[in-house]
Amino acid sequence: MRSNVQDLVKKAAAIRAEVLKMIHNAKGGHTGGSLSSVDILVSLYYEVMNVDPQNPNWDQRDMFILSKGHSVEGFYCVLADRGFFPKEELLTFSAYGTRLAGHPTRHVPGVEVNTGSLGHGLSVGVGMALAIRKQLYRRVYVLLGDGELAEGSVWEAAMAAANYKLDRLTAIIDRNRLQITGETEKVMRLEPLTDKWESFGWAVREADGHDIAELAQNLADVPWVPGKPNLLIAHTHKGYGVSFIQDKPEWHHRVPTDQELAAALRELGGGRDHGE
Repeated sequence: MRSNVQDLVKKAAAIRAEVLKMIHNAKGGHTGGSLSSVDILVSLYYEVMNVDPQNPNWDQRDMFILSKGHSVEGFYCVLADRGFFPKEELLTFSAYGTRLAGHPTRHVPGVEVNTGSLGHGLSVGVGMALAIRKQLYRRVYVLLGDGELAEGSVWEAAMAAANYKLDRLTAIIDRNRLQITGETEKVMRLEPLTDKWESFGWAVREADGHDIAELAQNLADVPWVPGKPNLLIAHTHKGYGVSFIQDKPEWHHRVPTDQELAAALRELGGGRDHGE
């Protein structure tokens, strides 16, 4: 680990606090899935990926695609904290004229591709990985939601990635087991998930999606099998970090009240960054 793990845990708590402030201020957003994916984003952007916030289009950068584009709030917070754009801009989220829309767009520095229509991110990631095949120092990472796996285009992309032996492509599944209409295993059963992806020709690992050290170790260790694309199933909790939000399907896009925001910030340690 390049960073102190406890510092990154505090960083993740501070980002979760900012996510809730953004959603509360905008009176809209996707709370549960944004909170579940924060530790994955922190692992990528503070430990694993090679990026330059002062030069977002640097031709040697690693590339990230938020395929579950509705969970953009945590992504914006991480980009702002890394210095891609001013943190003050976060409170313009979803406001008229802002570039911080409710799904990622390339108007925002650090965003590689517009996403939001579920099922497209992995296909774009396959294309990017094909384009950089000869640039051995670069990687492509794609974060998917588990509910998103019902989209057939995900599995077309999975076949293509294995066919072209894209071992510098890593897909991560935010496996929080909930989607807008309920539990994934009741809406569209995914298990046995590891077996499915292995049968498509991927190297698969599973990890605690809230253990930053475990996530970073796995993500920095690719390719796990030469010639195979990598899939990390990150087991998470929707709404992680706040007791009255965690694992509650109704918090998919519910907005916290003033009282709920205050209570959540208390649980998260006041929402202060570890350097403040």
